[in-house]
Amino acid sequence: MRARLVSADNSPPIELTKDLTLLGRDDICDVRLEHKSVSKLHCVIVKTDGVLLLRDLGSTNGTRVNGQRVRRAALLPNDVLAIASLKYIVQFGAELEKAEANPVAEAATPIRRNVLPDVYPEPKTPKTS
Repeated sequence: MRARLVSADNSPPIELTKDLTLLGRDDICDVRLEHKSVSKLHCVIVKTDGVLLLRDLGSTNGTRVNGQRVRRAALLPNDVLAIASLKYIVQFGAELEKAEANPVAEAATPIRRNVLPDVYPEPKTPKTS
């Protein structure tokens, strides 16, 4: 399955060629994002069964999908992925083919939320009067 991340600031797109892609500032990362807000080992994207799965690796500035901070999420075509302060549009499958055929219209698609629950949810704080 072909997949890519299209930068919101018109930087070259990031092709996700491996089944497991490590993103961050470290030399061992498959995709090196040279920005001070990005952690050395920021997140990983896994391609499996026609979907993209994202996992934040305990980054300092977080990973967001459609504006919501996540630890894990399933990515859908046209989701907005923010890795720290860097924003990307997720493209794969039929949406990627459509975007390649008509690159002008690719940014006008509505955003859908699809965040998976955390394995370790945040503790709830008791309400005080």
